[in-house]
Amino acid sequence: MEKKLIVLIAMPNTMLLDIAGPSDAFHRANMILQEKYPDKPFRYELAIVSPDSSTTMTSASGVQVNCSVTYESLTYQKVDTLLVAGFSFALDWGSIWPFIQWLKSSFSGFRRIGSICLGAFVLAEAGILKGKNATTHWSYTQKLQSLYPDLKVDPDPIFIRDENVYTSAGVSSGLDLALSLIEEDLGKDIALEVARHLVMYLRRPGNQSQFSTLLSYQTAEKEPIRELQAWLINHVNESLTVEDLAERCSMSPRNFTRVFLRETGLTPGKYLEKLRIESARRLLEETQTPLEDIASECGMGSADSMRRIFLRNLKVTPGEYRRTFRTIEA
Repeated sequence: MEKKLIVLIAMPNTMLLDIAGPSDAFHRANMILQEKYPDKPFRYELAIVSPDSSTTMTSASGVQVNCSVTYESLTYQKVDTLLVAGFSFALDWGSIWPFIQWLKSSFSGFRRIGSICLGAFVLAEAGILKGKNATTHWSYTQKLQSLYPDLKVDPDPIFIRDENVYTSAGVSSGLDLALSLIEEDLGKDIALEVARHLVMYLRRPGNQSQFSTLLSYQTAEKEPIRELQAWLINHVNESLTVEDLAERCSMSPRNFTRVFLRETGLTPGKYLEKLRIESARRLLEETQTPLEDIASECGMGSADSMRRIFLRNLKVTPGEYRRTFRTIEA
């Protein structure tokens, strides 16, 4: 039976989940194939590989990772998919420079190549991302763009595919990327079954946002703005003007708008729209509530208005979003 070799590069000081997450996903796919689909023509073969001469890597948490081989032992023609895990940006690049040169000369022989978190910087340094769309952990996207201006870096998606090159965001997005690769190979049903076995709440395709607007409300330093952000979460269905919000903060509308933009990076209107989108997304994922009712409950007025807002921000309609992102149990 054919085997597809999946290589996971265990970078120094990586987060364990960068390696363990994808490894477990591909391993679980093998188990499902063995149990339920014995006629499938291949199985995954997994290899944890070191980017230098040592076969022992120390993770960010101090746990030792034992690699099966070093990259020098790989025969690139046999590699189906290679994924570079994240690492600390304080990495001694000199220690992995030979690996980067090997990657530069070998990657064209792989069917797929990708990165998890800051692994995108390795792909960029090897010239693999030149002219391509890419992403990485949201807090490093500006650095990636500034160091490699020939890329088009998008800070929002959890992963991006550009031809046969994949880049993903921080840590847990490696699982989402692995599930997407499994779906490419084996179909949606098996990918969903893998997600179910891993007790993943939702299998997230790549165009879902890296981080939640609701999780960012504590970033405001000024107390009135932080309190307003917390209040807005439970009042997205109300008809709110800038004047209303400014009054809650005891500010003039002009000063409020200026301070809010400085504190959050968004205008009050755009911030409220993002909260409404997120509220609607949650209802679309978790309930069968009619679209018209969701639009009303989330302050978007009508289903038509919600459709326009979704298309403008997410590039999909609410109906398409529900079909794609509904929880497995729904």
